[in-house]
Amino acid sequence: MDHVNQTWTQSFLLAGFTTTGAMRPLAFLGTLCIYLLTLAGNLFIIVLVQADSRLSTPMYFFISVLSFLELWYVSTTVPTLLHTLLHGCSPISPTLCFLQLYVFHSLGMTECYLLGVMALDRYLAICHPLHYRALMSRQVQLWLAGATWVAGFSAALVPASLTATLPFCLKEVAHYFCDLAPLMRLACVDTRWHNGVYGAVIGVVTGCNLVLILGLYGGILRAVLKLPSAASRAKAFSTCSSHITVVVLFYASAFTVYVGSPGSHLEGTDKHIALVYALLTPFLNPIIYTLRNREVKEAMKRVRVRIRTILQEA
Repeated sequence: MDHVNQTWTQSFLLAGFTTTGAMRPLAFLGTLCIYLLTLAGNLFIIVLVQADSRLSTPMYFFISVLSFLELWYVSTTVPTLLHTLLHGCSPISPTLCFLQLYVFHSLGMTECYLLGVMALDRYLAICHPLHYRALMSRQVQLWLAGATWVAGFSAALVPASLTATLPFCLKEVAHYFCDLAPLMRLACVDTRWHNGVYGAVIGVVTGCNLVLILGLYGGILRAVLKLPSAASRAKAFSTCSSHITVVVLFYASAFTVYVGSPGSHLEGTDKHIALVYALLTPFLNPIIYTLRNREVKEAMKRVRVRIRTILQEA
């Protein structure tokens, strides 16, 4: 890494991944394809929910909010990943670096809250079906969705602002985007206190939401097991399976990287793990919600028939 004489740098350098020869264009094209497919998949879900009236339910409203979030989440980091794959070490100004750090963690924490809200929606639908429509009215849906964004962007202010105030003596970030752990390794001062604060904030947000989700699914499990027939139990579980899969993917990667001390991992390992939660998970989410969901498949058929009818009449 390059040392700098001053405690502030004109720009940071994103190291990215070391690729040489024929691997560089292949890695770039592969990442670009996954990025474009991720954008297309999440946009498809948003459009489908809006186009099919039978998907105008709270569950699909929150799925479309999640897809909207994933569009921004993946677009926060993949452009710099593509740039480093194509050009190698890439400079980034401190302002853009800290802005990327803040937006990335804001969206991550927003997703954490949103997954909790989606679990609450499933709990009310299964455990309180008679009162579900009243409890989850359109106004409540909008309020809950807005609250997740406000809570996520508020919680991320703490780690982002603390990191931005650190004095830096190094400038090469061992990552393809600006994240907490690789930035703290560049600081001129002891960052153990900062590590503790980061771990506490991120741990409380992820931990509390995970406990909420587990508690809600515990209630769902008890309610489903009381259903009289195997068919009704299977139908109830099927409405939760996609959400459970997404929760496992999200929390497994988040706990691996961020819970505990953000600076405790070996240098260079963070960027490999980041590919899972910053690129792979947003790519898989639309697949999980379409391939594993019969209602979405039926909605796709209805929209396809409507489009064919419109084209024939034109």
